Amino acid sequence: MALIVVIIWGLNFSVIKFGLAELPPILFSGLRFLVVAIPAVFFIPFPKTSVWNVLGVGLFLGVLKFSLLFIAMESNASAGIASLLLQAQVIFTVLLSVLLLKETMDRFQVVGISIATFGFSLFFINSSGSTTILGAVLILLAALFWSFSNLIMKRLQDVNLLHFIVWVSLVPPLPLFTLSYFIETDAPLTLLLNTTTQSWLSIAYVGYISTLIAFAVWGWLLKNYKAAAVTPFALLIPIVGIVGSALLLNEQLMLMEAVGGGFILCGLTISVTGARISRIVRKPQTEAIP
Repeated sequence: MALIVVIIWGLNFSVIKFGLAELPPILFSGLRFLVVAIPAVFFIPFPKTSVWNVLGVGLFLGVLKFSLLFIAMESNASAGIASLLLQAQVIFTVLLSVLLLKETMDRFQVVGISIATFGFSLFFINSSGSTTILGAVLILLAALFWSFSNLIMKRLQDVNLLHFIVWVSLVPPLPLFTLSYFIETDAPLTLLLNTTTQSWLSIAYVGYISTLIAFAVWGWLLKNYKAAAVTPFALLIPIVGIVGSALLLNEQLMLMEAVGGGFILCGLTISVTGARISRIVRKPQTEAIP
């Protein structure tokens, strides 16, 4: 299930680029949540949780995370780099879970996250044609807000996550459309009437598949497993994102980006498989002792 989410979210970055070719980022973000919420909220009951949980995830995930991500991707970051840098949410989520939820990390997860952190730091040594310093900062802020929503979703108890995501999607559209009107365009209806099928298909994918389905599955995983075990899988998203952007958008990584990405993926391997490999190596030695 985690790998299915990885594929959906990895391809999501290239699909977003298609939509941003015609629509401004904040308006695009508002539309992706609108198509999820309407008309579903008229048929789906409110989830059995506090309204504050819905508002919190709606604010952190819908308004802040996606607005910053889409603004960065419009002109400051490629799809492949965005998919890579956004996975800083893994580090933020695990660290916040340790600090706030009293979860623990094993030594392999500590080492893996440390290596991945070094990989992220390389993107600030020298900017390239694939991303700017501003773009990197915006995406890392988006990752931080994503981690806050992860913590809220992890603490949900006996909540239908499909219902939850639908009602969460009702929160972002109004503030995002308001911001778009004053910042991006004062004629949104005219803009939408001139939008092609490519952008509407992009909205449909990002809304129904990437938001509704993928986040519902991701929330279920976070609720049933430790954050340190689930969130490292998100570091596989850049593999799909980079390959997808190369095939669909003809984007290529610069040398420093490739090196940084290598450290990030190395950190993922250690975080996810380190403890299991260690047990496999020790097991034959233990069985050989009379």
